Amino acid sequence: MSDPQHLEPTDAQLAAIAAHRPDGPIVCLNLNRYRARAVYPPGTPDADVSGREAYLRYGVVAFQAIASVGGRIVWATEARSLAIGCEHDRFEEVVAVWYPSRAAFLAIEQFPGYRHAFEVHRRAAVEHAALLVCDAAAEPVLTSPWA
Repeated sequence: MSDPQHLEPTDAQLAAIAAHRPDGPIVCLNLNRYRARAVYPPGTPDADVSGREAYLRYGVVAFQAIASVGGRIVWATEARSLAIGCEHDRFEEVVAVWYPSRAAFLAIEQFPGYRHAFEVHRRAAVEHAALLVCDAAAEPVLTSPWA
């Protein structure tokens, strides 16, 4: 059974993101583990898909919402194995999304169809997730302190 704290942000977590100052660029590092089979509400059409397939349905809308606020996916890959941690820390995909500000990240909720895609497809898809909000460069790139 999935822990609700590992599925989506709480109101308190969203409020903390909104309150952070200064409101500069961020990268949201999404860590996702998918259900073997999506768990859609009863009666949902085309519900017999993998969790990964359900997440891609959410992703089509999320990608548009991200672009609408000036954000950009800067990196995405499958996570193949766990080198440090326990089974609880295992994820299947890592996605880094750059936003021009925390306000822009929070504004994706306003994109038409985003909330529906989140509540139906993402909830059906995700077994366990973490979202790290990181300070970012002014441009949509990943940076290194050693470069």
